[in-house]
This record gives sequence, structure tokens and C-alpha cells, in this order.
Amino acid sequence: MTEPTPSHVVIAGGGVAALETLMALRDLAGDRVTITLIAPETTFTYRPMKVVEPFYLGHAQEYQLADIANDHGARFIHDSVAEVEPQQKVVRCGSGAHVPYDHLVVATGAKAVPAFREALTFGADPAERRLHGLLADLEQGYVKSVAFVVPGESVWTLPLYEIALMTARHAWSMGMERVQFTLVTTEERPLAMFGRPASEAVGEMLSAEGIEFVGSSYPSVGRGYVVADPQGRRIDADRVISLPALVGRQHTGVPCDDAGFIPVDPHGRVPRLRDVYAAGDGTNFPIKQGGLATQQADAVAETIAAAVGADVEPAPFRPVLRGLLLTGGDDRYLRHTIAGGGGEGEVEGRTLWWPPTKIAGRYISGYLFERDEGRAVEEIRGGHIEIDLPLDAHATAGHS
Repeated sequence: MTEPTPSHVVIAGGGVAALETLMALRDLAGDRVTITLIAPETTFTYRPMKVVEPFYLGHAQEYQLADIANDHGARFIHDSVAEVEPQQKVVRCGSGAHVPYDHLVVATGAKAVPAFREALTFGADPAERRLHGLLADLEQGYVKSVAFVVPGESVWTLPLYEIALMTARHAWSMGMERVQFTLVTTEERPLAMFGRPASEAVGEMLSAEGIEFVGSSYPSVGRGYVVADPQGRRIDADRVISLPALVGRQHTGVPCDDAGFIPVDPHGRVPRLRDVYAAGDGTNFPIKQGGLATQQADAVAETIAAAVGADVEPAPFRPVLRGLLLTGGDDRYLRHTIAGGGGEGEVEGRTLWWPPTKIAGRYISGYLFERDEGRAVEEIRGGHIEIDLPLDAHATAGHS
């Protein structure tokens, strides 16, 4: 008997969701699939670490997508996705090339755009370089007030808390004791999505650094001020730092909502399109975060693996929110089962998952950690990471 022909899986995207799908699928489906990764960029940047670069506390590592694809037996195509032709099961690329597929995963992410003209938008170049200038202005006494603003469209706020805490600590360390810091957000409590214990702990951290928290507010920004609605409070500020708004990357042939995000079911399947899936920030799940993107990707990979005959029982996406809050000092690990049934959440000064990375993913975390550290991660079991191992298990394995 002849061996069955492997199914061809095309993964569109070069971010967290795309790479987690690639790694999970190779582990779960093995030789039952051939995989092609298509991305308009040649490198994967570990963007969560961008937040510490202005403070010289680290940097965002870059990885070659071709190398990652090769490590997992996949082909890499440096190109963009222009259109999906679901009837013909073909992806048309920006170069004009046509790539056929048996299964397609759209993981092209979302586009970050400035929410306010008069604010420095972190996460949109050259915003990071401008933040260096803000720190210099603080040191030289040119800036006496800074407002950190979460736009109404933002659904992942943790990076702004990191920027606020590290900026305040930087100012105090330079002897700038009369600077006014304000954080304005739509959240009722600080980082409310992580549950009450984490929210209270983060609130105490803000207070300790002299950062006023203004919650339940939808801000607008003018030149030198912020208006926090519906209260209508005006907050004068020499500098305003904002998170970006996110919009979906619309692809012809793939359905999306009014904001450009792709609707999916709990297994990542795109309605009305056979063998088409989506994962990550480009989907209509409201919280856009790397760890959640990996969980969506795992659900997609399990569904495809089962479809090609692997002995896998696909589990639906059940979001568990994990976040490492970097502060330049007493960092905090936060975890909350936002799907329900996980209690009020956890907050610790020690790791709540392994490896202790910003993006907590079953496959990508271990892969990148091993590459960066240059050593095998003992918690890798069958090619994936048990990210919720008890900490005493780490100790017995020789981890501190």
C-alpha cells in the first residue's frame, strides 16, 4: 500500500499565533502535513520586550523566520497575502504567486494605529525613540507632568502600566520629585481583567510611585491636556503617552467584522469557509495578547491534526490570561482564568509558569527560551511546554 499524501497546511503570518500554530501542528500531526509559512517580514520580533528598551533594561530579540520554519520542517515564503480564493483553495500573494492549500490558517495579526494625534503612541515607530526623548526631558526638568492614556479601543492595557511604572521610577531615581503622573483608562480598577487580587496589588504599586489612577474614563487628547469622560475632568500634561488602537487586516475572500477582525468559533474555524481557520490578534476575540494568541493557535492546530488523522481530541479555546508586569524592580506575575471557574486570579512576585517568559505559550515559549539560553528546557515533554507545572516540580528538576 502507498503512503497517503500529506495534507498541505498554509499558515499566513509571521507573529506569535502563526509560529505557535506551526510548532504545535508539527508536533501533533507530524508527517501527516506539509507546512508553508507565508509572511511579509523576514524576522519575528519579540515585541513584549520593546517596553523596556527606552529604560535600558533589555531589548526585543529578533529571530529569522526562515530559520524557525526550517527547524520545524516547513517552507518559508517571504510574501504578503493579497487574497484567499476559498472555492479553489488557493492563496494569492502580493507578488502574484498562487499557493494552493488543503488547510489555511490566517494569523496575520492586527495593525496598530495612533489613537490620538497629540499623543506619543507607544508601539508605533518611531514612538519608542521618542520615549527616549521624554526621559531626557524629565531628567533635564523640561517636563513636569505626564499622562498615560488608554484609548477606548484598546483591550490590552498592561504595557501602559509598565511604561508608567518604569517612567515614574526613572524620574524618582534622578531626583525629579515634583513630576505629576496620571494614568487614565477605561478600566474600573487597575488591570481589572486579571481579577481583584492582581488589581489591588497593581493599584498599590501605582500609588507607591505617585501615579494617580483615573478609571472608568474614555479619554480625548488635546495639545497639552487630556479630558476624561464622562466626568469631563481636564488633566493638564506636558506629555501624553498612549497605547495604539488596533484594526484588523482585511483579506479579500475572508469574512470580517466592521473593524476588520475575523470571526471564529471556539476551535478557530472561520464560518462558511471550509478548511479555513484564524488565530491571534486578527480574530474577533476582544483581548489581543500574545499568550491568548498561542492558546487560539493550539486549538486550531489540534483541530487540523485531528482532521488529518492524528490521534488528537481537539479542545476548544478556553482563555487563561497570563501576564508578566515589568516594573524595573519588583516584577509581578499575573494569571486569571477569564473563561470562568478559575477563582479571582493570582498575583505573585515569583513565576507562575515555566519558562518565565512574557509570552506564555505551550510551544513557542520553550523553543525561544532554549534558543536564547543555549540549553535544553527540561520541562519540554514531547516537544511542548507544560506551562502550569507546580513550582515544586521545578525545584526537583533543578530549576530555581
